[in-house]
Amino acid sequence: MRARDILSRPVVTVRRDTALTDAVALLTGHGFAALPVVDERERVVGILSESDAMAAIESGREAGIVEVAMSTPVSVVEPTTEVPEMVKVMLDHHRRSVPVVEAGVLVGIVARRDLLRALARDEQALEARVYSLLEDYSGSHRQWDVEVVDSNVTIRGICADEAEQRVLAAITRTIPGVGEVRVVDTAAIPSDQ
Repeated sequence: MRARDILSRPVVTVRRDTALTDAVALLTGHGFAALPVVDERERVVGILSESDAMAAIESGREAGIVEVAMSTPVSVVEPTTEVPEMVKVMLDHHRRSVPVVEAGVLVGIVARRDLLRALARDEQALEARVYSLLEDYSGSHRQWDVEVVDSNVTIRGICADEAEQRVLAAITRTIPGVGEVRVVDTAAIPSDQ
């Protein structure tokens, strides 16, 4: 999954010369984690986070403009950036959201909650798709448990033989987004383990 699949738009932005009190009203009024600061060409030149706003207010600069409180430089991602890279950018830079730019122009924003929803939905959707294929294969007799972690699938249950294990793995690999596939024949596991 990529930034373009989960980004939010339109993005509420501010300019460098926006009154800090107006920017704070936008942050608090809409529950945003941060506001991208853009220039006249919609290029991201900074970001105003809740922390930036609190620091400015605490130091008595709330009567100023956004430029005195915003953070620079700004970490951005492109529409084609994959979820793991966005997670890394947010964690490495201690950000709750990251602007998405294309050819330097702001096109959206991705918040941590967007990533969490995407990650949960991705794994649940993959798991449901695997169950569906396995049920089609077995004639709706659910005999396997499926676990999806980071797009890797583990299928546990009783298999007729190694050929059936290969078939289960092969049909699972046909699902877009599936990483590694592991089939564990629980009948082959000694009962003392």
